[in-house]
Amino acid sequence: MITISVCMIVKNEEAQLRQCLESLYYIADEIIIADTGSTDRTKEIAAEFTDKIYDFPWIDDFSAARNFVFSKATMDYIYTADADEVIDEANIALFKQIKQMLLPEIEIVQMHYLNLMEENTAYNSKRELRPKLFKRLRNFEWINPVHETVRLDPIIYDSDIEIQHLAKGSHAKRDFATFQKALRKGMRLDKTLHGMYAKELFIAGDTTDLSEAEAFFKESLSDPGRSVDEKKEAACVLARYYRLSGNTASFFRMSLHEAMSCPSSEMCVEIADYFYDNGDFNEALCWYHDGIFETEAIISVYSKGTHSLSRLADCYRKAGDNGNAIKYAKLAAEWTVPERV
Repeated sequence: MITISVCMIVKNEEAQLRQCLESLYYIADEIIIADTGSTDRTKEIAAEFTDKIYDFPWIDDFSAARNFVFSKATMDYIYTADADEVIDEANIALFKQIKQMLLPEIEIVQMHYLNLMEENTAYNSKRELRPKLFKRLRNFEWINPVHETVRLDPIIYDSDIEIQHLAKGSHAKRDFATFQKALRKGMRLDKTLHGMYAKELFIAGDTTDLSEAEAFFKESLSDPGRSVDEKKEAACVLARYYRLSGNTASFFRMSLHEAMSCPSSEMCVEIADYFYDNGDFNEALCWYHDGIFETEAIISVYSKGTHSLSRLADCYRKAGDNGNAIKYAKLAAEWTVPERV
């Protein structure tokens, strides 16, 4: 049977921490917590479950905090958790089976992450596989009988375990501040972080957040090292900012340039929103239809969601087409984040 170190970083989590630790207590051989500056009862609650609590001064770097708490682990595998996650009884039982049966060559176990927030989340689906359990020490081995090489890719097992993400509120403002601090330090956002920044801006960003991001995404557009997907993400973010800030010329320069090639759902909806807000409902109808049904979302599935469907319904209503108005109003009311993308 394998042993597990549960490793967490926390700050001011008194509202949710006990529920999280109560579920983890049954699968953990040790619980290690790094507190990054709590001023509430977080450490007091944590002490009910473990004596391995460390203070880690916050330096605007989640990876540094996670590396620190990982360095304190002593068991075979490390399970990483956030305070707003809960594992129910059925999945605790599955976790215990994993502990009994996991083959020693498995280095990463993925689990299904259930995003139970309908809004204020940077995820595009309700259920997604995530790496959650990591072998603490990795053994490198040679493979292939000829032209031998060291195996570099980890061996990953996709489990059936489901973890409930019960976030109470958005962390977007915190994340935006962290992105900006990293950029001011000269950090280059990789493709994953580039997409996450764009996604959080689209889902939870306001005009101020978009304004602060303008320089970075303008640079992305002209950066030869950025991929086509990253440039399309940048164009979408900039188009939204220019529309909301009333910079019509820059908005059309950005949006129509993309629309001439292979437009994204997000860009079609930005154009539709512009025409809708300016009272041109016939033009808006066409763009909403294309954004919802004829194009693919590259940043956020919400571009095909309630907002767009409701406005499409309103466009049909203003055009006197009550049948389609009722149809799309019903779809808007029933729309939810997809199970998977």
